[in-house]
Amino acid sequence: MSDWDTTTTILRKRNPDKAKVTRSQAELNAARRAGAAVSTEKKVLSNAGHANTDHRRIAKLDRDNDVAPPPRVDVSVGKAISQGRLAKGITQKDLAQVINEKPQVVNEYESGKAIPNQQVLGKMERALGIKLRGKDIGSPLTFGKKK
Repeated sequence: MSDWDTTTTILRKRNPDKAKVTRSQAELNAARRAGAAVSTEKKVLSNAGHANTDHRRIAKLDRDNDVAPPPRVDVSVGKAISQGRLAKGITQKDLAQVINEKPQVVNEYESGKAIPNQQVLGKMERALGIKLRGKDIGSPLTFGKKK
């Protein structure tokens, strides 16, 4: 046999002098009956100064309940889109294909329900040849310098 096979290992019980944390009332009463020294300590929160700040922040958010809805496309823009589309003789579906968007997007812009997206408005301006942003909405789109 090798050396490690003959080694004797002794398993001992826990040292009774070490402290034990009990979580039940029964264990605590058993320790008192056995005459063991019993001490209780209160846990201390490390962030006691910040304990109620989260509730305060949530309460403030509840008070500030007046969240404004996002702005919608103006009705004049929708009318200008539909007039420009009819002048070119194309349907909403055709315009959507030209600008690489869904027909629902064109419908929402024309009805004034869409949240304005500058990229989509720019594509529509180029496809229809009319201004949809800024001043003079519905006027012909001019490229280059004015003479």
